[in-house]
Amino acid sequence: MSKTLLGLLGTAALLFGLTTPALAFEPVNVVHTEKVKAGPYDLTIGFSTWPVKAMQSLDFTFAPENGIDGKKGTLTLFRGSVESDDSPLARHPRKREVWGLDIFALPEPGTWTMRFDVDGPAGAGTGELKNLQVMEQPGPPMGLSWAISTIPLFGLIALIVVAWRRTRATVE
Repeated sequence: MSKTLLGLLGTAALLFGLTTPALAFEPVNVVHTEKVKAGPYDLTIGFSTWPVKAMQSLDFTFAPENGIDGKKGTLTLFRGSVESDDSPLARHPRKREVWGLDIFALPEPGTWTMRFDVDGPAGAGTGELKNLQVMEQPGPPMGLSWAISTIPLFGLIALIVVAWRRTRATVE
């Protein structure tokens, strides 16, 4: 009885001790920042990877000078003159005191612009981070990556066909 109770207590301690939210995610490491003036608000834009490369996931943080309480914001992304995305700014899931994008990738290389519309107690304001240079995608081209990654799938299909033919031949 005591071994069972001790085992149950040990299991419960491991279950509850290792499932804390703080241990689930590593913190956001901001390695580069840019400053933007959006009307009466000063924004600090943080990047978890610098320089930014196309198709490379990174964290963006958007921190108004006096915090995000009582403020609403919208982020619009442009590449050249083409509007790409228009979305409300939300709290970063791992850095709750700022707005942000978690594991976000810009889809294409080129010159990007981020426009911020912020509304808060001091009024509304708009600011832009212009000339954000996004470099080419790291690694091999996407087609080559997909071709290499399908090799195990074709190997599995060949293995299934060979196994099916061998088992079918023994049944007859």
